[in-house]
Amino acid sequence: MMAKSDELVKYITQRVVHYIDTPKDERKERREQSRRKEPWSMKWFGMIPFAVSLWMGKKKKGSE
Repeated sequence: MMAKSDELVKYITQRVVHYIDTPKDERKERREQSRRKEPWSMKWFGMIPFAVSLWMGKKKKGSE
């Protein structure tokens, strides 16, 4: 059990040191990139919902 906790402390320490060593501008840029996420429908189903919405839009315009 002691080895597991030692590994955990080592991992956390490495992550903290890496975070501290990373320049503030780079951390801010990464944070902004992670906020620009794609919609859940694109994430789960890819381009299919987008293609269907385009197809439905054209279909509605053509019937008018």
